[in-house]
Amino acid sequence: MDGSVASLNLNERAWALADLMDEEADALRVRVHHLAGGARVIDAGIEMPGGFSAGLMMSELCLGDLGDVSITTLNLGGSNWPGLLVRTDFPAIACMASQYAGWAINPPNFFAMGSGPLRAHARVEKELFAKLGYAEQADRGVLVLEGRTLPTDEVAEWVGKKANLSPSQLTFVIAPTASLAGLTQISARVVETGLHKIETLGFDLSKIVSGMGTAPLSPVAKNDGRGIGRTNDCILYGGQVHYTVNATDDELAALAPKLPANASPDYGRPFYEIFERNGKDFYKIDPLLFSPAEVRLTSTTSGRTFSAGAVNATVLAESLYGNPQ
Repeated sequence: MDGSVASLNLNERAWALADLMDEEADALRVRVHHLAGGARVIDAGIEMPGGFSAGLMMSELCLGDLGDVSITTLNLGGSNWPGLLVRTDFPAIACMASQYAGWAINPPNFFAMGSGPLRAHARVEKELFAKLGYAEQADRGVLVLEGRTLPTDEVAEWVGKKANLSPSQLTFVIAPTASLAGLTQISARVVETGLHKIETLGFDLSKIVSGMGTAPLSPVAKNDGRGIGRTNDCILYGGQVHYTVNATDDELAALAPKLPANASPDYGRPFYEIFERNGKDFYKIDPLLFSPAEVRLTSTTSGRTFSAGAVNATVLAESLYGNPQ
């Protein structure tokens, strides 16, 4: 992006949502506790069952409360599927500066992928935030973790030092992949996944005016590995996104065919199979695979829409409802 974007106070917005999760902990089936150093931890699926409602709140936390996420019904391949509808009028900031799981939280004896608005304050991912031209100076911050181990005081100290905040200024919200809340918040990344592909292709994200998308909701998997497979398939084979873009017809006509998941040679089988075939190494998988199944781009200048890709309900059904996983 050219220039800089004024602060949208993502962390304050998300902190208010975390306070609401705290107040409604019993109804959301989550547990809130404070570490000795003062950090707040909200467990939405490790020692507590969590659920869809907790997952929806986690999803909006990830977006810095600059987007809406709701459960809906999708018609894919002639059948109805449970799914999510995601929309935001600040796609680059809400999705890439906040929701994108780009921060590896890896102090000794701990690992989880970090997303949420604390990223926009810490800006550990220097290259990405330089492109986005977005920064926050927050007095407190919220980090969403995808993992199966609750953060400790040592983790809070490590994150605090990276973000130049004390542990008492931090809130962690965590759920594993193979949990109701975890599966929900991952499907809610459908708009962000398309934006990441757009950024990878070198297109200026500041031209994306708004984003809306849908993705199926996966049933619970038996473990996190299978959960990773199913949640990826919900986006790769069932995700549909629509971006409004301040660009010319020629730009969008060139961009659209490159965006869907089927533009990758790795496309075509359930993700868990692809993952295993590549030795369970994400870095061996074609990075251009990670994209929604179907993409639409509408130009603000001409009003024309350019579409590419298609839902693949056959592979999706095999992944989600085939042999027990």
